[in-house]
Amino acid sequence: MSMLPLIIIGVVILFASIKVLNEYERGVTLTFGRFTGVKGPGLIFLIPGVQQMFRMSTRVVVMDVPPQDIITRDNISVKVNAVVYFRVVDPQKAILNVENYMYATSQLAQTTLRSVLGQQELDDLLAQRDKINQNLALILDQHTEPWGIKVSSVEVKNVDLPQEMQRAIARQAEAERERRAKIIHAEGEFQASQKLADAAAIIGKEPAAIQLRYLQTLTEIATERNSTTIFPIPIDMINLFMKKNQG
Repeated sequence: MSMLPLIIIGVVILFASIKVLNEYERGVTLTFGRFTGVKGPGLIFLIPGVQQMFRMSTRVVVMDVPPQDIITRDNISVKVNAVVYFRVVDPQKAILNVENYMYATSQLAQTTLRSVLGQQELDDLLAQRDKINQNLALILDQHTEPWGIKVSSVEVKNVDLPQEMQRAIARQAEAERERRAKIIHAEGEFQASQKLADAAAIIGKEPAAIQLRYLQTLTEIATERNSTTIFPIPIDMINLFMKKNQG
């Protein structure tokens, strides 16, 4: 009977010393407060009261960056939020070099987002999103490398503009479309005038072409079911009558 408590204590200690780490997990082990290695995945054993283990996930973490108030280079106030994709590549650094790598990465992402976007103009912020994302990812990856963190990408999600700026952009887009429409219309008129000039040159070389064009016009008028008949009068004839009246 005296051995039963010892057996129970031994079983409890045995179960307390057994840890199971999943395939995507690693265990940073400290023995008497000193780093003694990274273990896992699988079944590992710890000495209770002597060794301590911190579980670290090596999967990609998706971190949402809260909306940040940013003043762009051209003094326009906007709200921007983003999402950061990163993972732990060195569990030892993530435990020993930074107190809380999740909190540190989040704060660094917010600060970097305000700093980088504050150097951009509004048009660049809206049009060059891919280039800005790559720049943000590069800066974050350089700063988190000592923490054992690998930032794979950063994506700017939303850019919230003030209502006044939205109306100004809408007016600018409308004016731009009107400008394009006028240019297209002017180009059409120019091309039509060129074709008319070519047609007039061809008709001028063939006198019978004028008569054929006149008959074609009468045929088109007749299809409208009206009784109007048009007789073309040469301009030279009208000028002749005007000269006689003046004489």
